[in-house]
Amino acid sequence: MNPAVTLTPPARDPAWLGRLAWLAAGVVLLWPLLQATEFRPWTLFEPESLKVSGRFVASFWPPAHDGEFLALVARESWRTVAIATAGITLALLLAIPLTLASTRVLSISALSGRMARGPFWLRQALRWLLIVLRSVPELVWALVFVRVVGLGPTAGVLAIALTYGGMLGKVYAEILESGDAQATEALMRNGSGRLQAFFYGLLPQNAAELTSYTVYRWECAIRSSVVLGFVGAGGLGQQMDNSMKMFAGGEVLTMLAVFMLLVALADHVSSALRRALG
Repeated sequence: MNPAVTLTPPARDPAWLGRLAWLAAGVVLLWPLLQATEFRPWTLFEPESLKVSGRFVASFWPPAHDGEFLALVARESWRTVAIATAGITLALLLAIPLTLASTRVLSISALSGRMARGPFWLRQALRWLLIVLRSVPELVWALVFVRVVGLGPTAGVLAIALTYGGMLGKVYAEILESGDAQATEALMRNGSGRLQAFFYGLLPQNAAELTSYTVYRWECAIRSSVVLGFVGAGGLGQQMDNSMKMFAGGEVLTMLAVFMLLVALADHVSSALRRALG
């Protein structure tokens, strides 16, 4: 028998030179970007900046806690959740038909290997529509709708519906096209319609992933609805903007605390739904 061979570990990582080269390349590429954005975090620690920051943070204490104000915060928090939920619901009504019409797997003409010219260009037009919808941030849509329908939650609901409709439609189509399409193609080859092929072929194997992404987007919509309030789209964000303009730091701190609890609750609900679906 050959004696056991004892391997001596190297004194240093043999790949250190390559990692160092990649790190140097990253710094070289990142430096012009930092220069273009005038990124100077050290200014935060200058004496004058620390003094201003200290006064600003001190103005937030103590938090507002009178009954009338807390009742107002509760109403606006509920309105924020309502804006997000209504926006996601409208986004689903927009995204689902666009997804079904733009998914190649559900194209009957593509069964022969090459999609017909008419369905191909229709699919491309719908894909571009989804790109347009999700390319415009919900904040921009909110500014547009505030001018059209006036201040209030309606602008926030419509803004979330359009942007999130584009996001949901794009991701839904990718999820459906990345799955196993054999059952769907078999159904359509045997005479079933597109909706039948979707409900019996694609949906069963992708339902958990589709639902998980939808719940995640609802959670994101709650955060977005607060931001939209700063441009007059209603909810907790609009009340927070009013308090900041009045230099009522205690009210802002209370609303920030409520908003963090709201996001934590939405995260808990979404996690519970994902576990139930898993």
